[in-house]
Amino acid sequence: MTYLSKILREPSPGRLSFWCPGCGQSHEIQHGAGPGPRWGWNGDVERPTFTPSVLVRSGHHVPGYDGRGCWCDFNAELKANGEEPCDFRCEVCHIFVTDGQIQFLSDCTHALAGQTVPMVEFPEGRQC
Repeated sequence: MTYLSKILREPSPGRLSFWCPGCGQSHEIQHGAGPGPRWGWNGDVERPTFTPSVLVRSGHHVPGYDGRGCWCDFNAELKANGEEPCDFRCEVCHIFVTDGQIQFLSDCTHALAGQTVPMVEFPEGRQC
């Protein structure tokens, strides 16, 4: 793990992670040469730009979801049993990252949908 700046980490060569204040977790992209999806990166560790947009889906929002349980179901079961829900959620986070600003598109399922905010530092104790 390489700490490139307060807002950007390199978990392994060709991968970058940043903290998403909408999801409350890190998102990761791949850049440079190599297999799999790749994003462009302007090389700026303080005011990064990634192209094209970043789309993160979890739980029942993942294409091909077969309907057999998801985080919504798991958390509903925990609540029904009087337990605290876990940190995992079924979400869509669709963003543009431009000059250190995160533009949350309207298809995001969290509270920052439709807003643009500056990138934030990783919470204390979180590496990626």
